[in-house]
Amino acid sequence: MERIYIGMGSNLADPAEQLRSAVEALAQLPQSELAGVSAFYQSDSLLPGQPRYTNAVAALDSTLAPLALLDALQAIENGQGRERLERWGPRTLDLDILLFGDRLIDEPRLKVPHYQMQERAFVLYPLAELAPVDLRLADGRTLAELLAACPFVGLERLPKNQY
Repeated sequence: MERIYIGMGSNLADPAEQLRSAVEALAQLPQSELAGVSAFYQSDSLLPGQPRYTNAVAALDSTLAPLALLDALQAIENGQGRERLERWGPRTLDLDILLFGDRLIDEPRLKVPHYQMQERAFVLYPLAELAPVDLRLADGRTLAELLAACPFVGLERLPKNQY
């Protein structure tokens, strides 16, 4: 089994409920065990004029191959009404593989560690709730270094009763 971290985000159709449903679906994946889920956070969209996003990170232990997991995540997104109309557009659900064990993956459909995660507080701070303090990414960077370079700005940690 490998530890995999999955970023989750939604800004349409009751985002917190979308994330709760995604967590339930992740827990049902074959050859996998849900190991934890961070708190939910709200942040502004990367593009102006969109509703705020609700984000979280899930930890999954799995023996699925990376592209098989990607296919399963996209099936969950599609099952929850995901439409890919524009890059960074509003969405019911976005599931991204952030880290896959200690692997570096560079496939046309999948890049791990997830590109630009180092610039996204809405990814790093939920990830830090689940990952070991001394986590070192496959490319040599530490989570602590990424956090130090990405301040907790524009994030709001939701109270437990909202997730």
